[in-house]
Amino acid sequence: MTKTNLKSVLPGIAILLAGAVWIWLSAAPGEQTTAGLIPAPQAGFLAPDFTLENAGGVLITLSDFRGKPVLVNLWASWCGPCRQEMPAIQRTFDAYKARGFTVLAVNVTSQDSEAAAMQFVEEHELTFPILLDRTGEVAALYENRALPSSFFVDPNGVILEVIIGGPMAEALLVSRVQQLLTSGEK
Repeated sequence: MTKTNLKSVLPGIAILLAGAVWIWLSAAPGEQTTAGLIPAPQAGFLAPDFTLENAGGVLITLSDFRGKPVLVNLWASWCGPCRQEMPAIQRTFDAYKARGFTVLAVNVTSQDSEAAAMQFVEEHELTFPILLDRTGEVAALYENRALPSSFFVDPNGVILEVIIGGPMAEALLVSRVQQLLTSGEK
């Protein structure tokens, strides 16, 4: 290698070495990272935990369903796509509840009325847990951008998929629930 070539290569090597040293020194030790298990309303992360009351005043907590697949569905009675997809959600729940699947239907009561929500539940003959987000706390926790919003949560509490908007097709619901059930068998 000539002197001229060496002079042009040495600065590049020095920069690469400095970068490698910087990365090594600034890397967080493994015990300080979360290995992807931090609350975030997105696929691959733990579903943010919450506790809400149902219409009967019973407290229901998402993490109590660990070990089971869950669909967390944020909805409101005035939401057209919510009205369209809710019968398919009920049929899917009926088809898979014996295998441990459940739906936590979170009514964003802060943007709805409790009376309208209960009328909606009766009208659609919903039998899964209906939770009332009276303060909008869960909607904020899940960074709700649109209704309906659905979060498919695997038995480990990790979000498999997020679907914003709707209505969801029944075939999509069945497919995702089957994925959730399969992920619990691994």
